[in-house]
Amino acid sequence: MTGQTYEDWPLTTLLDAVDRAAEDDTVELRDVLAEIGDRTITPVILVVALLLVSPLSGVPGVPTICAAVIIMLSLQGLAGRRLWLPRWMMRAEVKGHRLQQAVKWLRRPADWIDRNSHPRLQYLTRGPMRLLILAQCAVIPLGWPALELLPGVTSLAAATVGLFAFGLFARDGYFVIAGYIGMVAVPAGALALLNAAVL
Repeated sequence: MTGQTYEDWPLTTLLDAVDRAAEDDTVELRDVLAEIGDRTITPVILVVALLLVSPLSGVPGVPTICAAVIIMLSLQGLAGRRLWLPRWMMRAEVKGHRLQQAVKWLRRPADWIDRNSHPRLQYLTRGPMRLLILAQCAVIPLGWPALELLPGVTSLAAATVGLFAFGLFARDGYFVIAGYIGMVAVPAGALALLNAAVL
């Protein structure tokens, strides 16, 4: 990746970095950051959201930790600050084999996304629109800790955050639009399921 900025990395390259961190038996968040770099916020939000889309969301505590990380990073992005996480977050850990399974699960969709994304509608990823996206990324995860027993719901919400983050990451407004659609569709679908269960 020499000579490239993080925006030039394909999504699969970010997964390669996570996979390298997963070679140890136990992986801490700081190990992942050491591989993908800790100078920019957007790719870290993207990776954390993607991991929650995978079966890793079923591991107790993971949705709550992911929510806390995404909220904190999104707020830092809004404030124009550099990436910083408290020590307890940096020490959050997961088994290496679970992380490898999550990366493997994400490979095929990541490859499809890389082949079908490129900079377009970039005004949706810049200036005030970027700040709006970061604000939404800070709000969406607020309910995840209460939804830990429903990992499918948190995965869908994390997919929305992932779409927003990837839109910023790849400067692709199409994925930002998909994020807005997901932001409406996920709560609507959850309410419909709840109503059906009650009736």
